[in-house]
Amino acid sequence: MTYCLRIADIPTNERPRERLMTHGPKILATAELIAILLGTGQGPGKLSAVGLGQYILTELSKHQRDPLAVLREVTPAELMQIPGVGPAKATTIMAAIELGKRAFQSRPLDRTVIDSPVVAAAALSQDLMWQTQERFAVLMLDVKNRLLGTQIITIGTATETLASPREIFREVIRQGATRVIVAHNHPSSNLEPSQQDIELTRQLLAGAQFLDVPLLDHLILGNGNHQSLREITTLWDEYPQGD
Repeated sequence: MTYCLRIADIPTNERPRERLMTHGPKILATAELIAILLGTGQGPGKLSAVGLGQYILTELSKHQRDPLAVLREVTPAELMQIPGVGPAKATTIMAAIELGKRAFQSRPLDRTVIDSPVVAAAALSQDLMWQTQERFAVLMLDVKNRLLGTQIITIGTATETLASPREIFREVIRQGATRVIVAHNHPSSNLEPSQQDIELTRQLLAGAQFLDVPLLDHLILGNGNHQSLREITTLWDEYPQGD
């Protein structure tokens, strides 16, 4: 749909800002959220702000990817290649994207109790969630599941990272942790564990049994989502952790 009307020509109760104030941001289409950032329209055919927002999304989708995925990594120069987007509009969009990332990635304070995969993923999201290379990290806990700290163990390529049980448990023991959660990211956003992920988890569970340092979970993170191997596999039944 193309929007050529000016925002001023749209009935007040149908304008993006007014709808956001009345119903909250979740009800707005992505183009309408961008329109609020843009403030004004123009571009091809003198589009409204909403029309320009939709046009920006259409241009980004030419990359044959989800336009929101492109937005997460877009540069000001790339935005300014789109007709109707100058430095002011480009920097406003970039600032909003960065603010959203920082809000999402804010991690719990140390000593926070990590009592679910959701909380664990939040603690690791700054290090793993939006990275374009695979990273392997550990989240170290005390006996009451309180967060002691997080540590990146290895950084790999866009498709592969390697972490050995020796490296992982060396850091856990050095930090004096008594429980641990491990995690890595999939830049592709496909959160299904690979066979290598499964095999490494088996090795870590066996090592955790031997060292009496329970491995509580292995998370896969990517593009705003996470997957818990403890929830989707039977590995913890095969290697009970006494947690």
